[in-house]
Amino acid sequence: MKLKLDENLGTRGAELFDQAGHDVSTVPQEGLCSSPDKKLLEICRAQKRCLITLALEFGNPLIFRPEDYSGIAVLHYSYGIALMRVIEDRYKGMRNPSLRQRCLRYREYS
Repeated sequence: MKLKLDENLGTRGAELFDQAGHDVSTVPQEGLCSSPDKKLLEICRAQKRCLITLALEFGNPLIFRPEDYSGIAVLHYSYGIALMRVIEDRYKGMRNPSLRQRCLRYREYS
């Protein structure tokens, strides 16, 4: 399946889908971070890719009609865990160990 992972999923999400055999493209890889929703969906439609995201607004079928796209999957899970996974992905190898430790400590209490 052809997938486009939104910027809020981090690199770990892309790795998991890739290992499962999907054709994965990500918003950051294509330089589309902070792009307007409609632009992102137009690109997904042109590439015939299903958008995978944590952004709840994409789950509104009155705004984003399912028949207009190759697919939109909104993943729902604990906000704290999702946020920490994104932070961990972005700060892996971070030069400031103090900030990285604070991020990891916060995750323990989520």
